[in-house]
Amino acid sequence: MAISYPLALPTVTQIRNISFRQINAVAYEQSPFTFAGQAQAGAGQMWGADMMLPPMRRTEAAVWVAWLTSLRGQFGTFTMGDQMGATAIGSAGGSPVVKGASQTGQDLNIDGATVSQTGWLKAGDYIQLGSAATATLHQVLADADSDGSGNVTLTVWPSIRTSPLDDATVTVVNTVGRWRLSGNETGWSVSEASLYGISFSAIEAIS
Repeated sequence: MAISYPLALPTVTQIRNISFRQINAVAYEQSPFTFAGQAQAGAGQMWGADMMLPPMRRTEAAVWVAWLTSLRGQFGTFTMGDQMGATAIGSAGGSPVVKGASQTGQDLNIDGATVSQTGWLKAGDYIQLGSAATATLHQVLADADSDGSGNVTLTVWPSIRTSPLDDATVTVVNTVGRWRLSGNETGWSVSEASLYGISFSAIEAIS
């Protein structure tokens, strides 16, 4: 059977520890004499993450090893989100959709939210635009309230690169983005107690 990307994470075990990184394209120059500096921000913003799996026996490890091998280094992609952020801190009710086409950048206008909600989404919550091969994961940077018509303006990171369609679904639960391995080598270790150790790093897959 042909492998179709993006893959889903294996469910045979949970990830033991995950460290998310937010990478910004910023050039910074500092005078060696006065220490005065100047920063220039580029458009580039992307997620990075380092994952460590729990020690496991061969039966479980084989599933993860096969999954990593299936990615073929940086060629394949997979979907993943913040496991602890699967449910929003805010109320996040309604059926939110994009309000208006041609939106890119940090701000996103949506409608379809539960009306008149203070903290409909809270700073640190996540949204997902697109799905599967087009999924992008964004973090909300400021508390956002809905008005009496269910309209909300969100400020997010990373900035929206590709404009979503008007009325496109905005996912606020179990959000994921699309990732690829950060390198082309994968590996694992085996202890004398026959326990496998597996860890890997990934970066956001940007088309």
